[in-house]
Amino acid sequence: MVNALKAMSGVPVLIIGDMVADVYLDGTIARISREAPVLVLEQREERVVAGGAANVANNAATLGGASYAVGICGTERSGDALLAVLRANGVRTAFVRADAHPTITKTRIIAGGRATVSQQIVRVDREWHTPLDVETEEALLARIRELLPQVRGVVLSDYGSGTVTERVRRLVIAEARKRGIPSMVDSRYDILAYEGIGYVKQNDAELAAALERELSSEEEIRAAGHELRERLSADGVLITRGDKGMTLFLADGSATDIPVSDHSEIFDVSGAGDTCVAVMILGLAAGVDALAAARLSNVASGIAVRKRGTATVAAAELYAAVTALEGGV
Repeated sequence: MVNALKAMSGVPVLIIGDMVADVYLDGTIARISREAPVLVLEQREERVVAGGAANVANNAATLGGASYAVGICGTERSGDALLAVLRANGVRTAFVRADAHPTITKTRIIAGGRATVSQQIVRVDREWHTPLDVETEEALLARIRELLPQVRGVVLSDYGSGTVTERVRRLVIAEARKRGIPSMVDSRYDILAYEGIGYVKQNDAELAAALERELSSEEEIRAAGHELRERLSADGVLITRGDKGMTLFLADGSATDIPVSDHSEIFDVSGAGDTCVAVMILGLAAGVDALAAARLSNVASGIAVRKRGTATVAAAELYAAVTALEGGV
């Protein structure tokens, strides 16, 4: 895996999808409000980190790749903050900024006191659900067409917020096949619309929802993974399975289980799937075989879940974890 990791350095990849600003508001419990039976918090800190497709792009950059990001954000302060976070890590951003589509934000209110552990008490989401207008979609497509010849792999990160339209989907799948570069999708709600994509990442719950049935046994998981790959004519399907690790289904009919690499305490699973996707596409784009790329993504996800909040994994962290697993090779 060390050689595979080295091959990923500097590889250019394009991330397209729903760009999210994850906002964390940390406060100290001060008192009970006189207006209503609710807590009053004294704000200590406000942080903005990259979420959704932006987290995939951020991880691709911190892992040493040349990361390009195409998406939509608003012209307000949260859009500025999201772009600043990405650019600070070297992500090349080509966003369409549109007043009609404010930046997707997920604001988490974190509260704690002197004798209590800080914890999330509420999350406030702001999304847009109106279809893209023609002008915005054309601008999005133009940026994708401009960047595709410059990269060696492409991801569609579809959180259901409307950035990945049918035209975007068709363009990316067709151009990736035409140029012979790997493509990958992580779609929470509409995976069956991605026929012809190269690789698919789903968790086991999303797989069950997509095929509209319960998957309660190993045999059912395996049958479902093979069925999804066949229905999409994909080169591979990577199913993440929580504490059971991952299973990779390939076009040769194989299904390989990849167990969890580190059983240390899990702090937060937020964004671990994005880390998985970033490593997988970097590996595939670097010419690493799919199983080796999936094994690397499994190790990287194990690092991500031991961090609080939506987090990135650095190339040095992954290198250290891989060398430790391989006995310092």
